[in-house]
Amino acid sequence: MSSRLLRLVVLYGGVSAEHDVSRVTAAHVLAAADRTKYDLVPIGIAKDGTWLRNDKAIAALADGTALPDSLEVAGTAIDPLTELRGHAGETVTVVLPLLHGPHGEDGTIQGMLELFKLPYAGSGVLSSALCMDKAMAKIVAAQAGIPQCRWIEFRDGVDDPRAIVGRVVEELGLPVFVKPANLGSSVGISKAHDAAEVDEAINLALRYDNVVIIEENVDGREIEVAVLGDTAPETSLPGEIEPGSDFYDYEDKYVTGAAKLVIPAPLPDEAVAQVRELAARTFTAMRCSGMARVDFFYEESGRGWLLNEVNTIPGFTPGSMYPKLWEATGIAYPDLIDQLVTFALDVHRRRVGFSTEH
Repeated sequence: MSSRLLRLVVLYGGVSAEHDVSRVTAAHVLAAADRTKYDLVPIGIAKDGTWLRNDKAIAALADGTALPDSLEVAGTAIDPLTELRGHAGETVTVVLPLLHGPHGEDGTIQGMLELFKLPYAGSGVLSSALCMDKAMAKIVAAQAGIPQCRWIEFRDGVDDPRAIVGRVVEELGLPVFVKPANLGSSVGISKAHDAAEVDEAINLALRYDNVVIIEENVDGREIEVAVLGDTAPETSLPGEIEPGSDFYDYEDKYVTGAAKLVIPAPLPDEAVAQVRELAARTFTAMRCSGMARVDFFYEESGRGWLLNEVNTIPGFTPGSMYPKLWEATGIAYPDLIDQLVTFALDVHRRRVGFSTEH
């Protein structure tokens, strides 16, 4: 590849429970990226934390061979610092982290990239960590005046496990949703219909995190908005999820494909304007940058819009909600990648320009 091409490093895989989802996302992003603009370098992180440059995928990209739907984490073992910074002075490198979940979407990789002084797409350390931790995100959302459902936090080793079930039943009613605070893709989430199921669901969630979120059941439509930008973010048309099961779980998202995505969501113009404004306000309150998908519940005859959560590295396959929302709004998949790279470079230039001297 010519050194005049921008070197786009795609990080995928990772050590979280969302490893396989990330492999699918990476394969589709690499297939869609404009090879006349980018020297594409896929780097996978194995479940044991080993970093591997996927030389087979690099060769396929070079000769135009189609990539598989799920990118293998295999190839040459590398040292991250040497590989990521080894081309300094030869070409510009931008990193596109596609690592869903902990140790990828939670600010850890972002902090490493900032120490390496490398531009990267997406939110920074604070925003990534904040949005990954659903409990802290809810606290910030409440402070910003963003409406959300009722919820209870349970911290293992801090809160009384003997009292939590009774408190949930009394304060939230049944059924409830129980989630690990720091995970995504519906991993570890349960819908509990009685006290025994609440206890079981908490124990399941504790396998993934020591902080658990218990939320009231909201009888509302599931609406999502894609956001793109930085200090003045743009929002997409809203889309609606019609789950194929009791709720939009991992099987529904990635295995059966039974869920139906309705884009744009059939909503009155006033409701569309409200949710787009609320998505932008949430994005700004959480200090997001680059991309995020902001998810809401819509109680049409009740409280109206309620924030569900913010995903700073949303699913990015052509069938995922985030790129499909932008396609419906007028931004094609390859152009979306280009805009994320542009924002990454702009944010990096601004960040490194700040003085650290007195």
